[in-house]
Amino acid sequence: MKLTGSQILIESLKKEGVEVIFGYPGGAVLNIYDEIYKAKFRHILVRHEQGAVHAADGYARSSGKVGVCLVTSGPGATNTVTGLATAYMDSVPLVVFTGQVPTLLIGNDAFQEADIVGITRSCTKHNYLVKDVKDLARIIKEAFFIASSGRPGPVLVDLPKNVLLDSTNFEYPENVEIRGYHPTYKGHSFQIKRALDLIYKSKRPVAYVGGGVILSDAAKELREFITTLGIPVTMTLMGLGAFPIRHPLSLGMLGMHGTFRANMAISECDLVIAIGARFDDRVTGKVDEFAPNAKIIHVDIDPTSISKNIQVDIPIVGDCKQVLKGFLKEIRANEEETEKVQGRIKPWLEQIEKWKKKHALAYDQEDVIKPQYVVEKLGELTKGEAIVATEVGQNQMWAAQFYEFNEPRTFLTSGGLGTMGYGLPAAIGAQVANPDKIVIDIAGDGSIQMNIQELATAVQYRLPVKIIILNNAYLGMVRQWQELFFDRRYSYTCMENIAPDFVKLAEAYGAAGFRVEKVKDVVPTLEKALAYDGPAMVDVIVEKFEGVYPMVPAGASLKQMLLV
Repeated sequence: MKLTGSQILIESLKKEGVEVIFGYPGGAVLNIYDEIYKAKFRHILVRHEQGAVHAADGYARSSGKVGVCLVTSGPGATNTVTGLATAYMDSVPLVVFTGQVPTLLIGNDAFQEADIVGITRSCTKHNYLVKDVKDLARIIKEAFFIASSGRPGPVLVDLPKNVLLDSTNFEYPENVEIRGYHPTYKGHSFQIKRALDLIYKSKRPVAYVGGGVILSDAAKELREFITTLGIPVTMTLMGLGAFPIRHPLSLGMLGMHGTFRANMAISECDLVIAIGARFDDRVTGKVDEFAPNAKIIHVDIDPTSISKNIQVDIPIVGDCKQVLKGFLKEIRANEEETEKVQGRIKPWLEQIEKWKKKHALAYDQEDVIKPQYVVEKLGELTKGEAIVATEVGQNQMWAAQFYEFNEPRTFLTSGGLGTMGYGLPAAIGAQVANPDKIVIDIAGDGSIQMNIQELATAVQYRLPVKIIILNNAYLGMVRQWQELFFDRRYSYTCMENIAPDFVKLAEAYGAAGFRVEKVKDVVPTLEKALAYDGPAMVDVIVEKFEGVYPMVPAGASLKQMLLV
């Protein structure tokens, strides 16, 4: 059966089980949009192409599926770059389709032409320029395979207009065979046994868990691994939700704004078991002083991540889920050794409990609303069962510290790139993927304005996303650094008297708007917003000069925490 390139694209998406596209139309992709109209394919119209990629990203992170977006050529394509870089840094599976001028015009500076393949080469897992309609079905099949296999990531497919108009016989490939691309899923059994020997001999072990555990759907296996051995576990920002934060063995988050007990445990341990984490600089602090007395086991599906930042003793290349299953098989066969581990590390757990009591996460709620209080109450009202997206900055760190995440795929945040404006479109994508769940964007008054236009998307599709703005009238995290390291020279970080009236702005978009200025009104107003049948924005006026603590200054070791 002969189909046009545009028809092949739609049929291929159906074959891949794609349920929704996030996008924005334009001249180069009008033929595709006509086919979307004819096929009645579900499409969410965003208000900016960056928002389309972030929405597809939030959809992917919260559902475990591949997120898909479609944009036009030129500025439409270049507007996706920040979203692609965000997904690339955090290993999120996306396929992004961009329109392109006809192949004969490529390189001629045609209207709305941009070399998007060249531009995005460094921030995609792979990208394609389709030159012949006969290759289109195969390329789409490969794009989804590459995006979702191995270490996930975004793949871009650039579609010249003439390729979309040309016709060919449609045959969708059943299998993919890409020379040189064969991800390793099963960890080497010898390396697993070596790692267990170290675990059985250790006295002060710590499991250090990253987003890879969530991406591989390995939370169940991780919980069994941790609870069977009785080993304390700390999580990265991206790993929150992989292990229940309320569990006695949980140390919370580690790193620059991690808990005192997590950072001290990593600094004093004799064994680090890194699972699906990449030893990011925000986690390690001063590299020379990271876990200085510890042996290091590193489990990761990406071999290039192992010993990239920190030299490890036992590398295990493989999928977190499969490797943990390998660990569990060996552990079940050695119950006697497991009991010895539990007995040997008892003094270590007692020491960690002392650190927890000495410097627990805390704040003093007085007359002015503290942002931590808002996040904590939000957690109580939603019973910790909401999907929470964040913007970037102080709001992001307070969400990570004070909202108790107990399940995977419930915390969506830009970890590696730190993209302001991520939270609202990501929350929209998550709400599309999870229509029956409460989805919240915890935002700052600076970050929320980066992609505030997506509130129109939420209103149009009646997506009941709740936006909680922790409004301190500053670009809060930058202000905190200026306070600590630049003698309080607040150079262009004060937003006071220049921010919009967020209540009126929400109402102008057709959403509900609320403002909170007194402590006593926090809970009742949050309850109203959560109960509202539609998108709602809550502007909470919080303490201007509140800081995020603990804090490890850049270049310092994890033990050199600022606690107040």
